Amino acid sequence: MSRRGCLPLLILILVLLALGIIFILPALASYYYGPPNPSLGSWQLIKTSGTLLWYDGLLVHPASIYGPEQDFVVEPGEPVALIASRLQRAGLLQDAGTLSTYLVYSGLDTTIQAGKYRFSPSMSPIDIAKALQDATPAQVDFTILPGWRMEEIAASLPTSGLNPTPKQFLEAAKVPPRGLDFLNGVATTEGFLFPDTYTLPRDISPDQLVTQMVRDFALHLTPDLRDGFARQNLTVYQAVTLASLVEKESVVTDEQPLIASVFLNRIRAGMKLESDPTVQYALGYDNSKQTWWKNPLSLQDLQFNSPFNTYVYPGLPPTPISNPSQSALSAVAYPAQTPYLYFRARCDGSGRHNFSETFEQHLQNACP
Repeated sequence: MSRRGCLPLLILILVLLALGIIFILPALASYYYGPPNPSLGSWQLIKTSGTLLWYDGLLVHPASIYGPEQDFVVEPGEPVALIASRLQRAGLLQDAGTLSTYLVYSGLDTTIQAGKYRFSPSMSPIDIAKALQDATPAQVDFTILPGWRMEEIAASLPTSGLNPTPKQFLEAAKVPPRGLDFLNGVATTEGFLFPDTYTLPRDISPDQLVTQMVRDFALHLTPDLRDGFARQNLTVYQAVTLASLVEKESVVTDEQPLIASVFLNRIRAGMKLESDPTVQYALGYDNSKQTWWKNPLSLQDLQFNSPFNTYVYPGLPPTPISNPSQSALSAVAYPAQTPYLYFRARCDGSGRHNFSETFEQHLQNACP
């Protein structure tokens, strides 16, 4: 065959090869890696399809199956190439180009969300690409502040990212978990929802949430604390109830042992505790001020007929009135040794108190 005769054949072969590249590469890429972004131009589709096939198994193989999880932050407007490069430097990818190409091919490059992620090197590039579409973490931090009553914990749930509703939580909190000796015969978990910051799965159930908090309390209930409560002639439940008063009465933590000593001295002397927070707890939610802790209290409030009102009824209230901190629990176990029977807030706005032995001294400590 002459050279002139070979030329048409060569052209035909090149045309067929080009058609193969144009149609076969995208078809293969679509088969293995899903449909492409429809907005890709013809040349870009061919290029990204060919590159994905060139990378072959890298898209589905993790960087390592043994490496630890780590936090990764995507900044707003951060370029895809830079994100992929940082992931490779962090040991989360074998090759940054693999992820970049897949993101462009699939169209996921335009929907990456800025935020904080938790990635593992055992994730494939495809797994990471899909995870980058949602910065909502699987786990969230949930904080209970010292002195909150269970209704305040419930009220914080809608903005926490956790699934339980306030109503579901309150229903669960009324049923103490089994298997904990200090909850035997207890009708509610109030006082045992330990103030702490918890890292919890978003889909945690109400029962699991309550159990987590109560078990955290159990971890902080050391043998030394139990011994301290016993030395004050208090059961664990009585001690937690008293600690809940100490928590609400104190503003400055280092005064808690002094406040505990006043209440214990009053109990030993057969006096009423006369604690304002017990009245606040009994009154419930104050709609006018939108708080569970009405302040100031009126003379009529102090006469409110409730077993929680320690101005009316002697001894401890029937249950804790808040969830006390470790420091408040320790203050009850190891109170200051004082002769004080009274305390009153100072007039300087410091949050501290003046302590006194007699009612006359107590009256003298009143603000002008």
